[in-house]
Amino acid sequence: MSTHKSVAKSAGVIGLATLVSRILGFIRDIVIARLFGVYIYAQAFVIAFRIPNLFRDLVGEGATNAALVPVFSEYHVKHTKEEFWELANVVLNILLVVLMTITVLGIIFSPVIVRMIAPGFIASPEKLEATIRLNRIIFPYILLISLAAYSMGVLNSLKHFAIPAFAPCLLNISIIVFALLFGEGIKGLALGVLVGGVLQLAVQIPVLYKKGFRFRFTRSFKHPGAIMIGKLMLPRVVSSSIYQLNNFADSIFGSLAFIVGEGGVAVLYFSYRLIQFPIGIFSNALSQAILPTFSTQALEDTHHNLKKSLSWGLRATFFVMLPSSVAFIVLAKPLISALFGGGRFDAYSTSTTAGALAYYSIGLVAYGGIKILQSCFFALKDTVTPTKTSALSLVLNVIFCLALMFPMKIAGLALATSLSGSITFLVLFKILNKRLKDFNVKEVRQSFVKIFLASLGMGLACYFASRLQLNKYLNLIISLSAGLISYIAFCFIFRVHEMRELWLWVSKRK
Repeated sequence: MSTHKSVAKSAGVIGLATLVSRILGFIRDIVIARLFGVYIYAQAFVIAFRIPNLFRDLVGEGATNAALVPVFSEYHVKHTKEEFWELANVVLNILLVVLMTITVLGIIFSPVIVRMIAPGFIASPEKLEATIRLNRIIFPYILLISLAAYSMGVLNSLKHFAIPAFAPCLLNISIIVFALLFGEGIKGLALGVLVGGVLQLAVQIPVLYKKGFRFRFTRSFKHPGAIMIGKLMLPRVVSSSIYQLNNFADSIFGSLAFIVGEGGVAVLYFSYRLIQFPIGIFSNALSQAILPTFSTQALEDTHHNLKKSLSWGLRATFFVMLPSSVAFIVLAKPLISALFGGGRFDAYSTSTTAGALAYYSIGLVAYGGIKILQSCFFALKDTVTPTKTSALSLVLNVIFCLALMFPMKIAGLALATSLSGSITFLVLFKILNKRLKDFNVKEVRQSFVKIFLASLGMGLACYFASRLQLNKYLNLIISLSAGLISYIAFCFIFRVHEMRELWLWVSKRK
């Protein structure tokens, strides 16, 4: 239990930081939505910013979770400080070479990349030119954010979470400030991204030096730990590529305005940003905090503690994600209208974004659960299985997109993502349960059913509260408040163990 409390405390720090970042992110998206709606410059920003994010996930944050933290954590436990920092320097030198090469190539080949990712933009020369120009300006963000992710990996392996967790807030603040300063056009967005990348890296450097890091150029890239990281990273790079291809599939199909309607890529972006709110605040925080614990527990022969932690992680995910999913489905239109409505974000933007949000929400539990399951595979030093399931998810997503985009337009693309994600979660769940020879699956299933019933009760409360004819902001506040209160009540009615654990924990702290 003490281990769970330690993980929960770390997750709480990360979750709080992510909450602040998500709130700032919403303010950022509100500014962008009201300045640009779902039209040319909003779509250009979505595509241009998505391309650097691909490489950030490949060699940045994704590599951190899959390879850097497990290996660094092991070196921190089993080796001397000197050996730990030697490995950190070797890895940093390798990253610098890789990242600089990617950045230069990305700037040169931006026109080709944009045409591949958003083929529908070719029909609109103005939209295509704006996207290419913006992509070239912000491509150095890859170098900055990946080095920030590397710093986060080192600090997380040392069980330091606060500063790395709060660093993304600076990116959102930067984009908000520069977008408001420059108004319509891409200059403000571009400067905001670049300055934000610099700040995210800069804020972590003093902490690294305080912990003992001293940068130096290494004569050789050969190191047993670096080789181990490379072996773990290779499947992760493939897996991340597949995951990003999933996102790019949405961009490709969403850019086909003659099929799905105008503003497709921006509609998917704004709706998925809301989905990312509970994922970022809770699932990302929990999976990030629990990974070092998984990594040390995976070294045990019986995996008894690993099983307990995995079961707890999934049940905690259900406890947050199931009610969030129901709330998004029931309150999709009021949420979008209250958050983004106004300025260039008109009635068309609101209705299409709300529809996409409702269908994205169906897969919310799966999105959160996948992160916990993948963290366990990474701790077991298995990055191949998540790669295979990611490939399956990509194939399914493309098939579902092709089948659903004609009858359902933008909403069909969101539903395709939910269906492919849900199937991926079930496959990972079954494989991991077989490998660990049952990780209290019965308890996990019972918890899911009870939380699902409580969430349905909450959904009814949200629905009836949303029928009140009031100001849209007041109506939303009342609906969310009714949902929260009713969810707590239904958790006690259906004897949701996770709610009782939380209640006892709060009571003891008083």
